[in-house]
Amino acid sequence: MAGWLSLMLVIAIAGREATRELSVFQLMLLRSSIGLVLIAPLVRGAGGWAVLRTQRLREHALRNAVHYAAQYAWLAALGMIALAQVVAIEFTMPIWTVLLAAAFLGERITAAKTVAVVLGLAGVTLIVRPGGAGGMGGIAPGQFVALAAALGFAVSVVMVKSLTRSDGAVAIIFWMLVIQSIIGLAPALATWRWPSPGAWGWVLLVAFCGTYSHYCMARALAHADATVVVPMDFLRVPLTALAGWLIYAERLDLLTVFGAALILGGNLLNTRRAAAR
Repeated sequence: MAGWLSLMLVIAIAGREATRELSVFQLMLLRSSIGLVLIAPLVRGAGGWAVLRTQRLREHALRNAVHYAAQYAWLAALGMIALAQVVAIEFTMPIWTVLLAAAFLGERITAAKTVAVVLGLAGVTLIVRPGGAGGMGGIAPGQFVALAAALGFAVSVVMVKSLTRSDGAVAIIFWMLVIQSIIGLAPALATWRWPSPGAWGWVLLVAFCGTYSHYCMARALAHADATVVVPMDFLRVPLTALAGWLIYAERLDLLTVFGAALILGGNLLNTRRAAAR
């Protein structure tokens, strides 16, 4: 999860910079196709092509169709609202994940998990403060797009947890890259524009972080319940808020700091209880 957090922080910045020049569809295709090259060391280290065999290709296809749509919404939102807001709204995801994991995977909802999610969402609410970007009492279009991404990611996370019961992390990432390359080929070609040298740097960063962040997440889900792993991801909110302030001079006020403290407190409670068990 430490690897996931670090790589997702970098991809948020690289994704925003790359989409200044390229369409989201094109960036996603380049990310998936380059990722197939980057994953080769993982395939070799795991034992070769035999580890990529799966009896659940239909589940992989469904999971990646959902994830592709969610990823598109997330990248689009990066150019519409502040980095911290995109990531903060994304963290409505754990509440859906907890419910879905309990309903479909049989995971228990403990008191510690419940408190962690409640504290995390309270912190996210303080950071987002709906109405600030879209007017009094309103929500900006970018916030709606980010919310759609969160819903899609919640479904994707639960499906990944299910897939880890039969398939390894390398197989899950490989099929993600293959299926999303196929899905994104036509829309990317329709909006194709050859990247400049500067844009290629951001594209390569997105491809690297996108490939290995998902490997880290898949390994984390193989070691712990989704309802333990996902709340740890709340730490991305304060980290991204800090990056937005340092790089883009995005606002970081007292309420944002307080919201981050609530998120950190919920995560510490959840991880300490999990370690004790």
